[in-house]
Amino acid sequence: MHQVSERIKEFNADFLQHMVKLKYEAMSENAFRFYRGTCHLYYQDLSQANAMPPSPLTWTCGDLHIENYGSYKGDNRLVYFDMNDFDEGLLAPATWEISRMLTCIFVAFESLKISENEAERMVQLFLKNYSSTLKKGKAISLEPRTAKGIVCAFLEKEANRKIKELLDKRTVTKKGKLLLSLDHARHFEIEKPLKAELLYHINEWIANSSDGPYNFKALDAIFRLAGTGSVGVKRYMFLLRSQKDKKKYLLLDMKQARTSSVQPYIHIQQPHWETEADRVLAIQQRMQNVSPALLSVSIFKDEAYVIQEMQPTEDKIDFNLIKKRYRDIYQVIDDMATLSASAQLRSGGRQGSAMADELIAFGYNTQWHDALIAYSKNYAKQVKKDYKQFLSDYKKGAFKNRDS
Repeated sequence: MHQVSERIKEFNADFLQHMVKLKYEAMSENAFRFYRGTCHLYYQDLSQANAMPPSPLTWTCGDLHIENYGSYKGDNRLVYFDMNDFDEGLLAPATWEISRMLTCIFVAFESLKISENEAERMVQLFLKNYSSTLKKGKAISLEPRTAKGIVCAFLEKEANRKIKELLDKRTVTKKGKLLLSLDHARHFEIEKPLKAELLYHINEWIANSSDGPYNFKALDAIFRLAGTGSVGVKRYMFLLRSQKDKKKYLLLDMKQARTSSVQPYIHIQQPHWETEADRVLAIQQRMQNVSPALLSVSIFKDEAYVIQEMQPTEDKIDFNLIKKRYRDIYQVIDDMATLSASAQLRSGGRQGSAMADELIAFGYNTQWHDALIAYSKNYAKQVKKDYKQFLSDYKKGAFKNRDS
């Protein structure tokens, strides 16, 4: 077995193994899915390369790539487009975050069969607009009134999507009762004792937390899969119904929070967090303009979880649909750069992160651009090599559980 496969198996050893096999299956699809599932490899290699130019310390989502931007309903019930995954978030040099995004563009575009020349133009565009936004020193948010082009159209569509559409895809009616569907490919049944404990826990959270939805009750729960890198963590979805209006429902997501996979490779003092969920929540609230609806933390069976209202799976821009539409790709990458810089500005000056003046100066200094492009372009080749080695071992059965 190749060394890269051993590193992957070691990292995933304490995840839920019956779910990790699905993660490996997803990672075998293409180099981009592999990249999404191996954030730990990226930062381990980066920490040993000593290749990053000096940069200010910023709050980071820790795993920046094109699938970690999307739409969501804020706690003000308006729809926003923003960074939306902070599981790996921590305090780190700005270039660590940006280099992962640039590498993603090279890797993802090759998987999409978009030319390397176009990928390099998009990388240059990202850096140009990222620096331009920093120079202005003002954080920008994207919602239907401020977005342009495809992102604007995407948000307008999301704003008009009703909860019924989401319920239709995720639920089934049995004996006159609405329940979460077990026919959905990413839904899994929970054993009855655990399910009862989960429902009791969520109903207690609703009753006692100021973040809970007023006058709702949890009726059903399932185990849920989502994403790539997070497959293997404990994640549950709940069906909630209003006790006042019996036709009103909500879907709730509860996701286990684990130590950031970047943490072992960053030698920067981090704040003390009560739990890993508190870390995720705090960084998300700092970096996003508006928090998602019902965002909260909870402890279940001595493990920390992040809770938020369930978002549709269609909340991300599908690059497969726009890969031949240069103008749309340009707009999306341009917006992602704006949002990345805005998140760093918005969270600036908090517990060790750089103040706005330092970030503005960093935006004016573009001498580091070429070094980041060179590293990211070269590391994309490493990802391709690692993926081929992983795929070879995967096909040989090296990732099968002993009991499978």
